[in-house]
Amino acid sequence: MKLKNLLLPLALLLPMAATAQSISPSQIEQFKNLPRAQQEALARQYGIDLDNIQGRRQSQQRPENIDVVETEQNDASDNQRRMQQEQEQQQKEEELARKNGGLKPFGYDLFAGSPTTFAPVTEIPVPNDYTLGPGDVLRIQLWGKENQQLELPVSRDGSISFPNSGPLSIAGLSFDEARQQIRKRVSEQYIGVEASVSLGELRSMRVFVLGEARNPGSYTVSSLSTITNALYVSGGVKQSGSLRTVQHKRNGKLIGTLDLYDLLLNGDSSGDHRLQPGDVVFIPPVGERAGIEGEVYRPALYELEDETSLKELVRLAGGLTPQAYPGRVKIERTNEDFLRIIAEADYTEHKGQSARVLPGDRITIASIADITGQYIEVRGAATRPGRYAFVPGMRVSSVLKNLRNDLLPAADRDVALLVRQSTDDHLSTLVIDLRDALRSPGSEADLLLEERDQLLVFSDLEKTELDERALRYAEYQDLQERLEKGERISKPSEQQLANLRPQQREELQQNYEERRWLAMLEREQLAESEQDELRQLQDAKREKLLPGLVKQLRIQATPLEPASFVTISGEVRYPGEYPIPENGGLADAIALAGGLKDSASLLSAELARSELAEEGDRRVITRQIALADVMAGETRQALQSRDSILIQPTPDFDKQYRIILSGEVRYPGEYTFGEGETLRDVILRAGGLTENAFPRGAVFTRQKLRRLEAQRLREAEERLQGDLLGVQLQGDTFGGQNAQRVQQVQGLLEDVQNSRPVGRMVIDLAEVMQDEGYQSIRLQDGDSLSVPNIPQSVSVFGEVQFPTSHLHQAGLTVDDYLERSGGPTRQADDSRVYVVKADGSVMLPEKSRWFGGRSQQLEPGDTIIMPIDVDRLNKLELWTNVSQIVYQMALGAAAVGNL
Repeated sequence: MKLKNLLLPLALLLPMAATAQSISPSQIEQFKNLPRAQQEALARQYGIDLDNIQGRRQSQQRPENIDVVETEQNDASDNQRRMQQEQEQQQKEEELARKNGGLKPFGYDLFAGSPTTFAPVTEIPVPNDYTLGPGDVLRIQLWGKENQQLELPVSRDGSISFPNSGPLSIAGLSFDEARQQIRKRVSEQYIGVEASVSLGELRSMRVFVLGEARNPGSYTVSSLSTITNALYVSGGVKQSGSLRTVQHKRNGKLIGTLDLYDLLLNGDSSGDHRLQPGDVVFIPPVGERAGIEGEVYRPALYELEDETSLKELVRLAGGLTPQAYPGRVKIERTNEDFLRIIAEADYTEHKGQSARVLPGDRITIASIADITGQYIEVRGAATRPGRYAFVPGMRVSSVLKNLRNDLLPAADRDVALLVRQSTDDHLSTLVIDLRDALRSPGSEADLLLEERDQLLVFSDLEKTELDERALRYAEYQDLQERLEKGERISKPSEQQLANLRPQQREELQQNYEERRWLAMLEREQLAESEQDELRQLQDAKREKLLPGLVKQLRIQATPLEPASFVTISGEVRYPGEYPIPENGGLADAIALAGGLKDSASLLSAELARSELAEEGDRRVITRQIALADVMAGETRQALQSRDSILIQPTPDFDKQYRIILSGEVRYPGEYTFGEGETLRDVILRAGGLTENAFPRGAVFTRQKLRRLEAQRLREAEERLQGDLLGVQLQGDTFGGQNAQRVQQVQGLLEDVQNSRPVGRMVIDLAEVMQDEGYQSIRLQDGDSLSVPNIPQSVSVFGEVQFPTSHLHQAGLTVDDYLERSGGPTRQADDSRVYVVKADGSVMLPEKSRWFGGRSQQLEPGDTIIMPIDVDRLNKLELWTNVSQIVYQMALGAAAVGNL
């Protein structure tokens, strides 16, 4: 039954098609669901054309959606070829830019490239004159007696099919005309029903982009696409193509021309016509060009159209900038003899603006010069540096009214330098006493200013109470500059660290890290305003403001007018090269150098002057100057070119000799002594020794001896390291005792590394104090004397069973004390026992010939040393000396520490 119901309408398919009747879509779907063999059998039985049925069905449907831009499946070779072509094109464009002095053609960047997608916006009202064609979809809403929503695609024959009404041909009609016909049919065939017609999905169409396009060819675009849409799709216009005469052709006829300059410069899209299927967008070769550069907003190469004036070209380039100088516009062009010539035009006049621009011209709009007059400039450590308007009669007090408000806290308030430039660019300098100038405005010290004067205000970090932030900030800046230059930070190397003792190594590393990170940390913690102030102070230092000035003075020097600068060294705050002020002498030059230090000698200063001898060569002549008279203003010492002034220091100005007295002194403390004073003199000034003093055990140390001991320790450490390496390389060749020797040497090396130099000098303090005729001990700076109280013990150190101190008992000998400490160990060298006396001297006790023992009696404070037997440890004689050094230093340190 179902098959009969299905075949009956199929049998009527062709006649119904002839009478414009349509088969139900559901019936066709049932037929298509049958197996292919049954479809063919039924079609043959009833004489039905299957292709007609399928074609009829397809005509009822909208063609498949086609991408706005067709994508081609290119193999690897095609992609590589395209990339190579793009690179060659880019190289050609760069070469063209180089030929034109860096100028690039205007406007091509807008269309350059191949967009991944560029489709015109379809969600906009469709124009009434839009022409319908196959692929468009009409949306019809019926309401009234019957409510229905229809989407009717325009078939290939240009018609739409109404249900129960038949086809309606609308191809070639405008959207407005088609809407009127549809409304008319609905009103005629459907009683009480009205229709609203809108345009749904749009069709795609194929257009051609040819000529100087980056990727010429045919493209499938939307039916609402315009000329610019096609240009985007094709990748834009090559620089060899014209932007002003893009042609729109249809069926071989020119429809219109698009000037892209109107779109780019004025936003005028009236010439951007909509395309139709088969249209051609043709880009002809570029026309004549002219370039414009300099003070315009869009310097580039521009394509000329007809007769272009200079005013029109400037308008294309965006107009003149505020820095442009229109009085003399330079024009480079090729004359009739094919030679490049230079012409000029005055753009301020109508004649210059209307000057014709010829193909190949290159126009340069010069910039106005920097401010050349009517100003004065303040530089350096001022609160408001910069340029100020010049008014005749201005003085220094007109610009700097108050020292506190107009200068930074770290500015030098005593002196400033005025740099004056004459009309022939000759530089001269004048020195200014800022305090006098602002204290008495209008006075002689308050100098009159002239146009283009520069007032240099120096920073003076040494004479201010500015905290250490400036110094740390300077370290940070120095660190940053060195890092930017690629320099290595002075971090200690591993080899340097290896040669140091553990404590020294740790101190060096900590010092490096602390200075490095502290500078950075302090930099981060500073407020932005503080950073600016510190940066300004660094830039206002003399060594940054003056080198350029001195260099200019050198450049302008001639044999008749030598360079006007001098060199000041010695006891001034900022030694260096300084200009010779026209209104001052030596005292003013010293003021520019920051003034004298308190260590400067006012008795005399040395002036070295190079003078021309009669033979034609130059000779240096030196003479002494009474500096006190010069600084007091009683004498004015004139200066000449390249004079060298040496400010001598006061002899022994910073030398303050000090000695530290501690222990059993009546008034211990740090005492200052004069040249040639002795130890006895200072002790007497300190009230002498107390009743409990033990002068024989006094420890007298000296810095010079401490440095010598430190050097001996370093040498001993280096030799011990070498000996340790030699013992380790020998291997276990002495009955298994080599490992023990290595351990002992390592222990001795560790003792050496942990030892600290004392610098003790053996003296007999009792004789020094009691006998005035005894050899006097002349003091040196840094000496120290520690006087212990009366001791009651005798110490035993070294290779004994139990190193310790014993209560002194009269009559006990060296062997008695050694026996009380358990006697020597197996490594001890019993034949080399020595005693370090309380005063630091060493005694070698000898065995008695009668009794075979060491019968020398000891005194309180003595120390017995039992050395190690170095002969049985591979005969390393150095160990004996090293052990003595270590023990002696340990005893000295212990004596000082027991006070």
